Amino acid sequence: MPMKPPTVIPSSTVSRNALVVLAVVGAGAAVYWLRDILTPLAMAIFLLIMIGGVQRSLERRLGLSERMAGVGALLVVILGFFASIAIIVNGAAGFFDQATGVTARIGPRIDQLLIDGSRLLGVTTVPTAAELMSGLDVRAYLADAALQAQGVVTGAIFVMIYLGFLLASQAGFRRKLVGMFPDRKARGEALDVFERVRGGVEGYLWVQTVTGALICAVAWVLMRAVGLQNAEFWTFVIFIVGFIPVLGGAVAGLAPPLFALVQFDTYWQPLVLLGGLQLILFVSGNFIQPRMQGDNQNIDPVVVLLSLAFWGKVWGVVGMFLSTPLAVMAMAILAEFRGSRWMAILLSGDGQPYADEGGAPRGNPPRPAAEPDPPPGS
Repeated sequence: MPMKPPTVIPSSTVSRNALVVLAVVGAGAAVYWLRDILTPLAMAIFLLIMIGGVQRSLERRLGLSERMAGVGALLVVILGFFASIAIIVNGAAGFFDQATGVTARIGPRIDQLLIDGSRLLGVTTVPTAAELMSGLDVRAYLADAALQAQGVVTGAIFVMIYLGFLLASQAGFRRKLVGMFPDRKARGEALDVFERVRGGVEGYLWVQTVTGALICAVAWVLMRAVGLQNAEFWTFVIFIVGFIPVLGGAVAGLAPPLFALVQFDTYWQPLVLLGGLQLILFVSGNFIQPRMQGDNQNIDPVVVLLSLAFWGKVWGVVGMFLSTPLAVMAMAILAEFRGSRWMAILLSGDGQPYADEGGAPRGNPPRPAAEPDPPPGS
């Protein structure tokens, strides 16, 4: 049987693909090397998108003017940003406050858990908590925690500085757009890409915010019912980690029950929390979120996982937080160009990134012919 002749790939295609691979590797290395600069900038851009979304919501729902809605959105986002940092820091410090009694109970409670677990497994010799922790360098962990806290404060300051400059540069964005795209049609297509990216990110934020609020409301009632200490702090943690895919659900479903093991002498409270939180997350992830997100997060689950791993490795916790919005932005941009649309198809969940109901690729709608070109000085 004659062999099939080999597939001939044009040399231009091979060269182009090689350049794409090299460009991706080089860009990844640059992003990692410049992470101290790019991380606060990415968070500032993320906050800027949030401000725009809140501003339009205030204009539409409350009938405020553009300027008043912009000031209100800016205050809401900035105050929420700093309030989130304050709640996390103060809540974490409260866990180890002597007044809560948690610090004094950690050692004896771990000893009791080890004894009960050894009985179930039939183990006779059980190490104590002090023996298990004897090889740990507690001072090193505390020093690392202090450095992380200092980094959070410093990063927050840089984020606000970047955000201020981004807000100031918005006034000249229109003139820059006219300079980059003198042709009205090309400028309209660029605006379409920008609107598509912004719509995808805002849609993702809206879904995560609403579903996170619903999860937190039910979780708070459950935690208060069993008497878990710092239930408000855990509620806020569940809301924040909800923006981190995969790992966020694990932290939300396991961290409060683990803390309940230390707080309570009996096991029914941790078991109730574990079962209740898992049920809440299951219902939200399988019934509520799929109905709300629609096409806003048409991302393949493997891509979500890879994006989480990549941006978590490059930018740490901030990268995990921004991994899905960055994937949504990448898919929206790649889907707008014929040469890169195949990559957007690979990133999408159903193979039709940003498609119309009929399944055909959604093109750029033409701008009205009567719309005049804005003057360069406007």
